[in-house]
Amino acid sequence: MDIITKKKLNILIQLAEADKHFAKAEREMILKIALDRKFPEEEVNQLIRSPEPIDTLGALSHDQKFNYLKDCIDLIFADQKVFESEVIFTKSIAIKLGFKKNVVDFLIENSGKRPLDELKSVAFSEYW
Repeated sequence: MDIITKKKLNILIQLAEADKHFAKAEREMILKIALDRKFPEEEVNQLIRSPEPIDTLGALSHDQKFNYLKDCIDLIFADQKVFESEVIFTKSIAIKLGFKKNVVDFLIENSGKRPLDELKSVAFSEYW
């Protein structure tokens, strides 16, 4: 079992539920990530029914940490609505990943406006 993908999916599921509305677009994005990583759909559905506690995320590589965070930002935008509850949740994940919480504001403001490599570079140089 791919524990890194499972942790990411678990975080995204909880983020999708942070606004009390698990949108179809959010579910589709989560299932696409699972499919891309060859993670069983039944296990995703089990996580949706019963999310696991979010434990430490420190053992991830820098690339994995940024990808977790970027996927959270993408999920925030998936349903075309940005909810404060989603932003607050993502800031708590950013902190667990080792970033300063305001990296989330930076990524929300600049997602889709700057190249991904630039976002990553700024995230680590200014918000790490």
